[in-house]
Formats: sequence, C-alpha cells, structure tokens
Amino acid sequence: MIVLTQEAANAVKSAMAKTGKEDAGLRIMVESGGCAGYKYLIGLDPAPREDDAVIETSGVKVFIDPTSQPLVEGLQVGFVESFEGSGFTFENPNAAAKCSCGKSFC
Repeated sequence: MIVLTQEAANAVKSAMAKTGKEDAGLRIMVESGGCAGYKYLIGLDPAPREDDAVIETSGVKVFIDPTSQPLVEGLQVGFVESFEGSGFTFENPNAAAKCSCGKSFC
C-alpha cells in the first residue's frame, strides 16, 4: 500500500485546485532511467486506466499501473519545502539504493 503524508496530500490537493482538476488522481509510475536505475514519475490524471490499482490515501486517489505496482509497494510519499525549493520525497522499502536527489532508485 502507498501512503501520502499529510504534506504530500495537501500539495496534491493544492495542485488539483489550481488546475481545476479536483476530481483527478495522482498517478505514480516507475520507469527505467535516472541515476540509480529506475525513476519515479508523478502527475495528475483525470481517471484510472483499465488495469490500474486505485488506492485512496489522505483523501487523494492514487493510480498505479501494473508494471509499477511491485516496485512501489509500501512507498511513502512526502513533500518538503525549504530554501532550496520544494518537492516530493520518496521512501521506498523496495529500493536497495537511491541516488542523492532521491528521485531514482535501484
């Protein structure tokens, strides 16, 4: 199961409101690439695709394609704001290692 922290959920809800996509969900995908082998891709999607897993966490629908599901099982998505910038963070129990930016893993 994927979990969004309250900060991450608030950031997603804010993005939905700003774009007028209040009924959308957050798509989380993994694809080959990045510094460490796999990279996370996230974005708003109006509806789940046919084979997606749909999870609701912290009031946000999350869509995950079948290929990404085993790679993100147990993922915790956070959101941080700092002087250097803001963005999502990923704590993945399936990752053997991750790059220093935290956006890719192996």
